[in-house]
Amino acid sequence: MIGRRLTYRTVDGVRIPGTWRHVFIRNGRYFLTDLRIYADGLIDCWGLVTLEEFEEKVRTGWVATTLPDGAQASAHGLARWTFSEPRSLLTPEMLVAEVRDTIDRLNQRPDSIGRCLAAVDAFLADRTEENRAAAHAAFLAVPASRRRYVLGDMDTKDWPLRVLVAGPGGRTYLPSDPPVSQESYDRALAYFEERTRWSTERGTYVPADGPAAPHAPAVRLSHSLSNEPVADPGHLGLRNDYPAPITVGEVVYPSVAHAYWALSVTRPETRSAIAAADTAAAAHKLAAATARRENWEHVRAAVMTRLLRAKYDQHPELAEILLATDDATVVYDDVDSAFWGDNAGRGRNWTGRLLELVRSELRMRQNGIPGL
Repeated sequence: MIGRRLTYRTVDGVRIPGTWRHVFIRNGRYFLTDLRIYADGLIDCWGLVTLEEFEEKVRTGWVATTLPDGAQASAHGLARWTFSEPRSLLTPEMLVAEVRDTIDRLNQRPDSIGRCLAAVDAFLADRTEENRAAAHAAFLAVPASRRRYVLGDMDTKDWPLRVLVAGPGGRTYLPSDPPVSQESYDRALAYFEERTRWSTERGTYVPADGPAAPHAPAVRLSHSLSNEPVADPGHLGLRNDYPAPITVGEVVYPSVAHAYWALSVTRPETRSAIAAADTAAAAHKLAAATARRENWEHVRAAVMTRLLRAKYDQHPELAEILLATDDATVVYDDVDSAFWGDNAGRGRNWTGRLLELVRSELRMRQNGIPGL
């Protein structure tokens, strides 16, 4: 249910993660709306309620799981229609159980599927009838609407699982299934043995191109007001406004920020004034008072990339600081730009991304990769 349907609400400045799903609410007519479920156990069904209060709303039909023929419904501002021979896919018990599972997953706790698979693993490790009965009970505790997804195998659905927990001669929860034969049971056991092998191999698998996520902790480059170089700048030296002069063409700029803002304007006299500005903040102020180059927004990332390459080529001591960040995600704060800065998750963090690119290029040269 969670998938990509992510939302949140803010309580006392704290973000409470959540997700949502469609439901019908009966308030005179039926309304198709979003049921929002949050990690703290509150559920928004036209008002925040506790899980117990939500169960009552389902029981009384405020959150509807049955839709009568001929009833009117609407989706606010979108459409209205009348039900004709409706079929409901959920019972009240199923809906409540799915919501309980969702709260567990939002809190990274095992839900009914997780508890079922743990019970199955316990049975496979020690195949007693007591452990089989526990696995059977855990499987039936999974909402019927989700049982086919327990194994995450859409080819076989839950067939191996329902056969395994029923046992030879037993009956599955599906009335249409015949009694479990020894042959079917052996096939189910073979499925789980192969599944264990897959799981073991997947746990030790390393992609040929390396891991997808960095192993080093993220590095945050917070906003600073440093106008003078220091002997050991640390991560401060990675800021674009850090006073590390770079030569671009025949012009020496006091910092990457000076160069960037100077190149963004068309008037030569303004460019010279920006290059001579005492601070990066003053350079920005001068640039902001005049027009940008035409289509500047389409070339600015390429310009910044070249300026960063120049900085770390011309300042090997700063290149060493950048390389020392290993493979960390670089989070760059920029109070003036949500394009260049991460800005508490609200920005695009392009400076951080380009620093990672330049770091990779430095590492490539350091490792002497030929042909590039």
